[in-house]
Amino acid sequence: MINTIATSAINIMALVILSGMVFSNNVLVSRRKKPFFCAIALTIIVILAEIGTIVAGDGGPAWRNLNLVSNVLGFMFAPIIPIVLLVIFDSKFLKTRLYLLLPALLNGIAAVLSPFFGLLFSIDEENRYTRGNLFFLFVTVYMINLLLLVVVSLLKGRGQLYSIHWRIFGLTLFVVAGSLIQLIFPLVYSSWHCVTLSLFLYYLLLTEHDGRLDSLTGLYNRSAFEKDIKILGKRKRYTVIVMDLNDFKEVNDTFGHDYGDAVLKRVSTTIRESFDNNCSSYRIGGDEFSVLCRGSDLKKVNHQLKSMTSKLTMERQKDSTLPTVAYGYSTSQTEMPDIQTALNAADAQMYLNKQQQKEKKRTEIKEAIYE
Repeated sequence: MINTIATSAINIMALVILSGMVFSNNVLVSRRKKPFFCAIALTIIVILAEIGTIVAGDGGPAWRNLNLVSNVLGFMFAPIIPIVLLVIFDSKFLKTRLYLLLPALLNGIAAVLSPFFGLLFSIDEENRYTRGNLFFLFVTVYMINLLLLVVVSLLKGRGQLYSIHWRIFGLTLFVVAGSLIQLIFPLVYSSWHCVTLSLFLYYLLLTEHDGRLDSLTGLYNRSAFEKDIKILGKRKRYTVIVMDLNDFKEVNDTFGHDYGDAVLKRVSTTIRESFDNNCSSYRIGGDEFSVLCRGSDLKKVNHQLKSMTSKLTMERQKDSTLPTVAYGYSTSQTEMPDIQTALNAADAQMYLNKQQQKEKKRTEIKEAIYE
């Protein structure tokens, strides 16, 4: 018992240290921090509950109330932790899918009622613990939530050139393994050691991932672009798209840099929403963007570019100060060209497109003057 309590105390100390690391981390996207703190707090509560069951379980009837409270807290909060991890990874996923919280809610209700009806567990007057008839509900909900975390991480990272989803998948399997060991052998307290370690590894993975993001737009940054284009160059089929905002300097000079930043955010959102999961979007300079895609389907590329320009045109109808976007692209069709050659070809096409747009604008101004 002393060894188990000692290792649990070490886990709690480690989680407290992790909370300080999360608080002071300037790379981690800010929206992840609140659910991270929540996951840490819930894990500490469950570990304390586990300690409570160990201490109270070795006592007599006088320890029964502590045993009851500790089991209620453990059964109630344990299945929620995978959901919180999911929110850390993808904060938007649950907003339109609140029904996914229903299993955890049912489990929580069963946990609260268990001291009275023995649903998930029961503790008799002599302080003897036994699993309830609905213990399978707890196991099922916990595994469902872990599976949900796996599925979301796989879907979120599908098709990306660089993705942490397989490592998230591996971490989830690690937690599942630790949980299964404890379910099969209740006296082997492996589950929350695995969760504690996983939270640290989760923190490292997400810090690495968020370090690849542009802080203003949320797109991948220049460093990520330079790494990912090397990965792309090893593929047989790919598409390189480069973009540049027309007359963006005039926008900054006329309306100020705060407005210029707002423009970059709006354009970035449009770019990200216009391309499918086989493409990754980057801000590679002040007003320079790129999209790297797996595959070289010209029809799909042109459709997605058309979708982007249509959305930007609609935005300009609301705000005429929004600049237009010049773009160029290059695809590998049958043979794998040098990636730098493909990038140069896309860049040349983009500057040609920029020049054509400027000529068109000058022509429109002249026609308006003569009219």
